[in-house]
Amino acid sequence: MNFSKLFDLSPFALVTIIFLLICLFGLLGKYFRKKWRKKHPDIKLQGRVTAAAFGILSLLMAFTFSVAMSKFETQRRLIAQEAAHITTAVLRCDVYPDSIRNLLRADFKDYIEARIAYYDELNNNIAAQKLKSASLISKRIWDKIVLLMQDNQNAVRSAQMIPAINNVIDVSITRDGEKISKVPMLVLWVLLIFMLIDGFVVGIEMFDKNKPLAVMVANAIVMSLTLNLIIELHQPRTGLINLDAVEQKIVDLRELVK
Repeated sequence: MNFSKLFDLSPFALVTIIFLLICLFGLLGKYFRKKWRKKHPDIKLQGRVTAAAFGILSLLMAFTFSVAMSKFETQRRLIAQEAAHITTAVLRCDVYPDSIRNLLRADFKDYIEARIAYYDELNNNIAAQKLKSASLISKRIWDKIVLLMQDNQNAVRSAQMIPAINNVIDVSITRDGEKISKVPMLVLWVLLIFMLIDGFVVGIEMFDKNKPLAVMVANAIVMSLTLNLIIELHQPRTGLINLDAVEQKIVDLRELVK
């Protein structure tokens, strides 16, 4: 398995792998404590190690969740903002004569389809092609508006249109930047390592205090589900958490450019 691609797996596959890893480290901790007890029968743990491990892990989990949630909310806001800016630009096409208006609306129809295709595509390479296509269409629209500015009859109309096109282009760039900007991979790896260490410590404590195996399993379930939640916020396209509802606002723009 290529561990560098671990967090690119679907959340459903990832949560299973993390659960099994935490359980494995718990069993290793229990085995380690068993061997250690034979050599040092008088040494007992008083829960300090577990408390310290849980304390550091909780702090890191809270930080990572906050970052992931913030990025998710930003993406959701930008999609709604993009839909609003495209709507404004499309409606401003109506200030032009029908011959120009129809050409601009046809371009916006292509642009909307390109943006929808970009969102729907999960393959990064193909998504990059869709993004490039949308950028070319937006540039085509911009060039037409700039050319119309040179016509005295359309100068005032174009002066109103230019800010709308600027907003469409700006928000698309910002949204695309947020899409590729995720929780730093190092933070996720450190979080995973701390979870495995925590599972190991829980395994030691289980043997030392004769706790049932269910405690280790419960700990693994909680940790793996928490990490799964962070990953789903980190890449909200492959799991239960997604942006489909707000993306529907851009899909609905198809009706506007019919």
